[in-house]
Amino acid sequence: MRRSPAALAAVAVAGAALVLPLSGSQGPAPVTDTAPAGFVALREIAPDIEEEMRYAGAHNFTGEPVDGYEEPICLLTRDAAEALARAARTLRERGYRLRVYDCYRPQRAVDHFTAWMERPEDGRTRAEFYPRVPKDRLVEEGYLAVRSGHSRGSTVDLTLVRAADGAPVDMGTGFDFFDPRSHGDSPEVPAGARAARRLLADTLDAEGFAPVSTEWWHFGYRDEPYPETYFDFPVSTKALAR
Repeated sequence: MRRSPAALAAVAVAGAALVLPLSGSQGPAPVTDTAPAGFVALREIAPDIEEEMRYAGAHNFTGEPVDGYEEPICLLTRDAAEALARAARTLRERGYRLRVYDCYRPQRAVDHFTAWMERPEDGRTRAEFYPRVPKDRLVEEGYLAVRSGHSRGSTVDLTLVRAADGAPVDMGTGFDFFDPRSHGDSPEVPAGARAARRLLADTLDAEGFAPVSTEWWHFGYRDEPYPETYFDFPVSTKALAR
């Protein structure tokens, strides 16, 4: 069943707590070329964190580069980046590193996701990313929204890798696997994967990040500096130019 963007928006707002709570009523900021004060490139704060920015390329659920990702870099508010750096140091002491898949996400990218949901199913990415949840239910099931906490600049998608060799840790599913197995407490994944999810969640919680129940990889910084604003500047180094 196809839904209009307006219908999707109504569902997303009604169920936004499943993705990340919407704080306040302020809408997206105007489309701009530059970030506001307080945004940084994560690599400047925490160069030890790996960056595999999936939406800058075609290896994601849309099967194509996503609007707004001009460079494969992680941008975050400074507060969130510094908290993530502290979590990375703690994990390094235990033999792990962090790998981020997405950070700040411009509103134009979220709109790209909405447009993708409106397209007829072509099956190109379904087996890898949403084999059991039809794409027209991804909002209702809490995996996507027409407004995302990522657009406020303090939310991150990430995983664990082994510090010794960079090998990915088994987390039970891949990133953006929209399925009940991706719920943080899913009993469908092996015990080792559940333990790895707990380690990631507990470490980030200690530094001020809150998880969402549907996606083990998704964390939002609780004390985000822009809790009511959804930005729309491109993901690029030049966007940080002052």
